Amino acid sequence: MDNEGHMEFEQKLREECAVFGCSLKTDEAVGITYNSLLSLQHRGQEGAGIAVVGENLFVCHKDVGLVSEVFSKRVLEKIPPSRIALGHVRYSTTGGNVRENCGPFITEYLTGRIATAHNGNITNAQELRYQLKTQGLNFNSSSDSEVISSLIAFYAMNCKSVLQGIVMAANDLRGAFSIVLADSENRLIAIRDPNGYRPLCIGKSGLGFAVASESCALEACGFEFIRDVLPGEVIAFEKGALVSEGVKLAEPAIRGGLCIFEYVYFSRPDSTVDGLSVYEARHNMGRILAEEFPVEADIVCGVPDSGLEAAQGYSEYSGIPVMSGFVKNRYIGRSFIYPTQSERDSAVRLKLNPLTANVKGKRIVLVDDSIVRGTTSERIVSSLKLAGAKQVHMRISSPPFRHTCHFGTDIDNEDKLIANNMSIDEIRQKIGADSLGYISIDGLRKACNKCSLSFCTACFTGHVDGVATSKHIFELEGNQCQQKHI
Repeated sequence: MDNEGHMEFEQKLREECAVFGCSLKTDEAVGITYNSLLSLQHRGQEGAGIAVVGENLFVCHKDVGLVSEVFSKRVLEKIPPSRIALGHVRYSTTGGNVRENCGPFITEYLTGRIATAHNGNITNAQELRYQLKTQGLNFNSSSDSEVISSLIAFYAMNCKSVLQGIVMAANDLRGAFSIVLADSENRLIAIRDPNGYRPLCIGKSGLGFAVASESCALEACGFEFIRDVLPGEVIAFEKGALVSEGVKLAEPAIRGGLCIFEYVYFSRPDSTVDGLSVYEARHNMGRILAEEFPVEADIVCGVPDSGLEAAQGYSEYSGIPVMSGFVKNRYIGRSFIYPTQSERDSAVRLKLNPLTANVKGKRIVLVDDSIVRGTTSERIVSSLKLAGAKQVHMRISSPPFRHTCHFGTDIDNEDKLIANNMSIDEIRQKIGADSLGYISIDGLRKACNKCSLSFCTACFTGHVDGVATSKHIFELEGNQCQQKHI
């Protein structure tokens, strides 16, 4: 397979992963966790895992692949029934796509064990890995999630408290981390970093409690969404009940905020993140795009899937009718390959085939969530014009990408970002659009102003807020855990 050709077509932003955990009154945790991962599959398609915890029980099954590939009926039947389980779906931004790097991670230490699943990206993971190795710890993967698990275990052993170990470890972590953890005391613990870069929320049902990266996973499994885990909050559940809340991590020196792309692209539209409906946010983006970049056109079309809600908003504000512009093939999966350049050039039709009856002879407003390198946009615009579209006016519900992301989004090379190499009009010409408009940063903030948190917009502005630069070493004195800055 020509991997370069594969990536050339799949130039959508992707996010690190998603987590789920439940503490129940019955032994139904495995099935519920499996169903939750299916609901979170959009956040990571490279690997999946489930860990179960109980009396003298720590079992984990994980592998590369989609949730349905990793967990066949036969595999699920072999996992012991349990009242506590946590799950993980992965897209690899740190560490290669191999089984060892999939979550969750089980870490054993002298006085106990913990199972850990993590969403986000730790910017000082390599430093922490080196420091832990000097303390005699070994690692089986290159994932920063294993570093988190080992760091918590290190402090838990020396402080003789998992909760205290979590607080101590969090003081060393730099970057984004929403974590679900299960320990030897049969507790499920949820942790969100003090900046709240990645989402995490709580649900309740008659069976007990659950936490998830998105509320859609809670609702799909019969849990009522209660609230979001607050930035810097640590919450514990035991025997299907909430047993501890109000534990807070240290405040960051500079306040960051939720990644704005949770609303633009990452989250499912039926989720609510930090008090704001994702659907409402995207609908608002479309309305603001219509206000900022009006154009005379016959129809508005959204690029499936995350452009659809913004297209509806654009239509509502502009009065231009919204219509389906594409038929999406949802059964291509990860086996879709393009051996030759000519096949890669026409590959867009296999996943997004223009609906000729709707687009032929029409002036189209085409709404999408982003342009990263321009390849996908160019092929989509070309396919519409080949189908007979008279004009294609591109509207983008995020500002131009110019900067790398440190917290879990796969923007790893600024030189490859089209907005750093071309003006907006040059981008328009490259993708073949008749006009091009990006939502402004102020417009994007306005669209999401009902969110209870501030936002991280560093990939647009280059201003990376909330990143502390001090390094740490570990120091133990007697039975007390202490940290020193160096």
